[in-house]
Amino acid sequence: MNSETLIAVASKELRLFFGSPIGYLFIAAYLGLTLFVFFWVETFFARNISDVRPMFESLPVLLIFLCSALTMRIWSDERRTGTLEFIVTLPVTPWELVLGKFAACMTLLILSLLLTLPLPISVAVVGNLDWGPVGAAYSAALLLGAAYLSIGLFVSSRSENQIVTLIISVLVCGVFYMLGSTFLTSLVGTNFADFLSELGSGSRFESITRGVLDVTDFYYYISITASFLVLNVFAVEMIGWTKRGAQERHLNRSFICGLVVLNLVVANIWIAQLPPLRWDVTAGQQYTMSDVSKQELAKLQEPLLIRGYFSAKTHRLLAPLVPQLRDLMSEYSIFGGRNVVVEFIDPVLHPELEDEANKKYGIQPDDFEVEDRYQRSIVKSYFHILIRYGDEFEVLRFQDLIEVKAEGEMELDVQLRNPEYDITRAIARVRSEFQAGGSIFDSVPGSVEFTGYISAEDWLPPELIEVKNSLVEALDEIKENSAGKFSWQILDPIAGDGSLAREIAENFGFQPMAASLFDLNQFYFYLTLSDGASVVSMRLPDSRDVEGFKRLLEEGVKPFTEGLLTSVAIYTSTPSVPQYTGQPQPTARFNDMSGYLRGDYEVQTVDLRGPVPSHADVLMVIGPNDLDQEQVFEIDQFLMRGGTVLIATSAFTTSLMDRTLLANRALTGLDDWLAHHGVNVEQTMVMDVNSGVFPIPVQREVGGFIFEEIQMFDYPFFVDVRHEGFVDDHPIVNNLDQVIFAWGSPLTVDEELNSDREVIEILRSSKDSWTNSAPELMPKYDPSGNSPYVPGIDLEPKLLAVSVKGIFTSFFEESPLLVAAREQAAAEAAAKAAADAEELDADSTETSIPDEENLDVESLDDENTDDDALMEELQELQDGEDDSEAEEDTLGVIGTVISRSPESARLVVLGSSDSLSDIVLNMIGQTHGTIYTQPLQFVANVIDVSMEDSSLLSIRSRGHFSRTLPPLKPAQQRTLEIMNYIFAILGLMIVAGVSYLSRRVVGNQRSQWFGANR
Repeated sequence: MNSETLIAVASKELRLFFGSPIGYLFIAAYLGLTLFVFFWVETFFARNISDVRPMFESLPVLLIFLCSALTMRIWSDERRTGTLEFIVTLPVTPWELVLGKFAACMTLLILSLLLTLPLPISVAVVGNLDWGPVGAAYSAALLLGAAYLSIGLFVSSRSENQIVTLIISVLVCGVFYMLGSTFLTSLVGTNFADFLSELGSGSRFESITRGVLDVTDFYYYISITASFLVLNVFAVEMIGWTKRGAQERHLNRSFICGLVVLNLVVANIWIAQLPPLRWDVTAGQQYTMSDVSKQELAKLQEPLLIRGYFSAKTHRLLAPLVPQLRDLMSEYSIFGGRNVVVEFIDPVLHPELEDEANKKYGIQPDDFEVEDRYQRSIVKSYFHILIRYGDEFEVLRFQDLIEVKAEGEMELDVQLRNPEYDITRAIARVRSEFQAGGSIFDSVPGSVEFTGYISAEDWLPPELIEVKNSLVEALDEIKENSAGKFSWQILDPIAGDGSLAREIAENFGFQPMAASLFDLNQFYFYLTLSDGASVVSMRLPDSRDVEGFKRLLEEGVKPFTEGLLTSVAIYTSTPSVPQYTGQPQPTARFNDMSGYLRGDYEVQTVDLRGPVPSHADVLMVIGPNDLDQEQVFEIDQFLMRGGTVLIATSAFTTSLMDRTLLANRALTGLDDWLAHHGVNVEQTMVMDVNSGVFPIPVQREVGGFIFEEIQMFDYPFFVDVRHEGFVDDHPIVNNLDQVIFAWGSPLTVDEELNSDREVIEILRSSKDSWTNSAPELMPKYDPSGNSPYVPGIDLEPKLLAVSVKGIFTSFFEESPLLVAAREQAAAEAAAKAAADAEELDADSTETSIPDEENLDVESLDDENTDDDALMEELQELQDGEDDSEAEEDTLGVIGTVISRSPESARLVVLGSSDSLSDIVLNMIGQTHGTIYTQPLQFVANVIDVSMEDSSLLSIRSRGHFSRTLPPLKPAQQRTLEIMNYIFAILGLMIVAGVSYLSRRVVGNQRSQWFGANR
């Protein structure tokens, strides 16, 4: 095969194509349709996703017409003008002719695709575009276009009429596309739909545009291209055959051609049986089994069952997702080995398994509307995944697996949300619950040592001596059942020179305790656990018997385990329900946040009226309102014990009254406590030019009728924090694309107080943000589309969220409980003394008075002296009784404050609680057309980083609709769209200019050649 001949044939076809305006019209029509579909049909800006998927979704259909138009005259003109017979007699092989013309068509296709490149480039300029799927989509477009071109070339070689060629090419290419289309697959069962998807050119194209380059998909297009090129060569050869020629030779050529095509087609079957060979080019490799999932599978000690319940007939939008789930579940089987069993069943075909699913696992079918070629009906369909480990299980329904985005009034885009995360999280949860039923030390990778700083029994109150004995007994039992992973010791801080007491006071803030208000005896009774790297302080349990201490120790060991669920304690202020309609109604509810966190953690609600549960790893205080000293003390002591405290608060609370949003000053009760730790919440509200939108009902008049419609307007109080506002390369913001910071206040950090602590400024607003000390929350809008909000003068980035880790000192010198007990005892003592005094006065009035004449003044003086002494003795006795009663009343109240935290303590402050509220999440979700969970993912990331567990964190934020566009003004949107049209026109002009110059060069060369040969 001569390459020069190939180039000559291709050059000739290109000159013919660009020699007439028709060629430019074809490319211009393709570009115009592509841009129109992208901006108008798919409504790119309203869709608000930073990708170019709408362009590639319509590409399989557009390529049908483009490729058919490019090839309709390639061979038909040769047959019509009679030059084809002349060409086949030249010393050129049919393969050179066919490949030369195919190369010319591919050049035109590549040129057409290159002219669409300004579109993804412009999206990347304004948003966070993942170039992996874009590159994969362009490669898929080349493969699909090559297949369509080969079909068009073959059809053109069999017809003399260009119009007939165009129509037949469109029909043949359309058949390949329709085989795997949703329209056709929705009319049949799931299994047959999967088979059709394997045959369809469009469904294969969608698989690649996701960002997964699969060898089977590549070969599918290569086999179609090669098959029709072989048929094209055979058709060209047939032109030179005569009816009286060698019939046997012709039959052999026909047989060889058929055999080659058959082998090319059948090879798809055996290639599909090979182990999967594919490349995931998406950011973060969203479609590849992550190391996190592999590590989770490696922890399995018992068989794990992953069973998919999928009905043959299901909703048309869910049907394309079933093969994706099957592929993913199969990977769990591959990497899990013999410990993982993966099954796919249709419950209708397996009645016994359906009965088990209904009764044992609570799996019930959902009602879906389905339609076939005969009718539309409601069917009960299964779309569930069962995860079972031992006797623990979890069921994932379709609501747990998908995410839905509204595109227009009737259109929905349904995609798998993050299936690997959902399945891996479920595996981790059932494994954790199963292991929790055994020994907790099975999950401890190293060893744990208990150290009790307890005074000698001579210093302990009698009640605590018995408590100590119960503790020792519990320690012995725990050690015996720990398989050598637990040890314990009890140290007396007062023994010796008291150096240990000074050491624990300096390192842990442990101060002497008192058993009661009036007991001058001080002692130590502190309990700690350590793995050598970190220390956890534990409070005394409520039940101070052996079982109570065993539960306390097992809960205390949890922070040193691997695989058990993190325990999160959540405090949210309980808004009072307004009694009258005129009263402001609070907007903050946090049910969505609690439900989201329960999927990953063990969540418990607390009221801070007592110590935070000892098993809690993280304390979240969301929207605090008028906390008293007792509640603040519990927060303080949890931090002092080395826990993580996350506080979401603002200087304002929002309320709704008569469809009016109001901002009221917030009295959280935490301002002084936060300031003590070097974090201040400014008494202002942040506003930003880069903001989210607020849905506002707007009335408009059309033809005398008034309509009300919802329009989106910029709302600076919803700060849109993007990558430039995230801390660089930190796991807390891992894979997050943006976070809406709603109705929040800026924070300031005292550098002097936090000089020895690790301070991470997690979130910041943009440089175009300002503050407002008297915010008016009602949204404003300008009918012209311009923003009515005028930026302030203090334009600079504002700190919105901060993490402080290190050694903290307690805000309290003594427990508020002890202070309250002392005040109560003093009040009771004063009341009792007053009552006794009144009783004494009443008794004295009843005493008889002697006659004046018998009165002995001297003896009376002596008698008064004795009475005074007697009264003093009675008063002392009374005081002693009061003291004993007070001591008896307060017995067991241990007055102690942990004054210093270990280095593991962490304080995270978010300057907004409304960002986590149900109303804001739902409002932002409506504007995005999907469920909005970015702030909740941010909170979950904070919890994981605090627990130094970044396993699920790395895959949590994956999603199809997570990369949103930044806020764009209408003028910016119009500019972006117009620029793409301009770039398309400029591209065509450049192509025309290059074509003109090349023709000039060729013409000059020919003139010189003819002139030289005259």
